[in-house]
Order: sequence, then structure tokens, then C-alpha cells
Amino acid sequence: MISIKNLYLKYTREYFALFDINMEIENGEAVALVGEEDSGKTSLLRVIAKLEKPTKGGIYIENRPLKKVNFKNDISAGYIPATPVFFEKKTVYENLKYILATRKLPAKEIENKINEAIIEYSLEKIRDEKICNLSIEEKYVLSFIRLSFRQLDLLIVDNIFDKLSDVYVEIIMDLIKKLKEKETTLILATTNEKIANMICKRKIYFKHGSIVTPEEFLAQ
Repeated sequence: MISIKNLYLKYTREYFALFDINMEIENGEAVALVGEEDSGKTSLLRVIAKLEKPTKGGIYIENRPLKKVNFKNDISAGYIPATPVFFEKKTVYENLKYILATRKLPAKEIENKINEAIIEYSLEKIRDEKICNLSIEEKYVLSFIRLSFRQLDLLIVDNIFDKLSDVYVEIIMDLIKKLKEKETTLILATTNEKIANMICKRKIYFKHGSIVTPEEFLAQ
């Protein structure tokens, strides 16, 4: 379980990116954070991913403070940011190989896993293409494929959907469903309720850095 208690994140003296956030997310649950741009969704995801330190309050995973949770040894977490992160001057193959090499797998196993992924996800045409030559949509797809090399306890997906065509929305949704095992917890941010309804059982609405009711969210 992820428990968030009285969480605040302040970037300047006057501006709270997050204001008194309280929520609980059960193991294996799929939850969508729904709100307009700059409503606090991404800020919360970044705090959960340990990329931002909250100003006040706490996050607990299985009753352990987040700062004491090691994402390598204690929990397997994957994060898809709005801006994909790769070695831009290296090829698709080289990027996949790097990720597997960090896990200190035998060379033969690395080669087999990459070849299996290339076949399963039809990457033959871009296998030797440099990342910098890929479209943003292809980079998102590759980001999910990169996570498929391990079983995830927690999958965090930022608001990438506004940048996708309808075709790629379907592709990305299929990839999320493959990664979302029964016990994998999914937290997804989106501006679009239709996206949330496609894969998440629960929606939490954000406005101006706070959690609001559906009625408050719809009110102008």
C-alpha cells in the first residue's frame, strides 16, 4: 500500500505545487490522477518517484517512509516521464543492451532478451536507428519496452497521452496492460478522463495543487 499523508510541495514562498494531499493506493490498484496542466499531478508523481522532496508531510510504502525505500532492492518501480530519457546518440539496440547490462546479466542472456523484445514488439526496422532519429511516440513505446525486462511492483506514468495520436494511444495502452500484472500498482496522470477510464478503476481529481471532488473539478 502507498499512503500519502498531509503532503505539501512548495517551489516558491507563494506557490504550492501540492497542498495537503492525502490518499491511499492499494497494492495492485490502477489509479488515475486527473487534472489540467499544472494542477499537481506530475509534481505528485515526481515526489513518489523520489525525484522531488516534499516540503512537508510524508509518503509511506508498506508503512515504510519513502526516503527509506530502495527502488532497486525493496520495490521494483518503473517511471515513464513526459520527456523520455535515453542515450540519444546511441541506437535502440545499444540502449536496451545498456539497461540489461546494469543488471549484470550474462552476455548471452542479454542478447537473447533483446532479440526476443525486437521480435515481440516488431522493432526490426528501428533496431539500429539512433534514438535521436525516433519520433516522440516511438520513444514512449521504447520506454515501456525497456521496463518490460523486469516485473514491476509499481508503474508510474506521467501525462504522455496529449502527445499521442489515436493509434499510439492504443499501442501504449496495450503496453501498459502487459506491464500491469495482477499485483502491479499503476499510478497514471492524464488531462483526459477518457484515457483514465480506459485502464484505471479509480480517479482522483486535481485542481491548483489540491485534491478536489468530481463536482469541484467540473466547476469553472
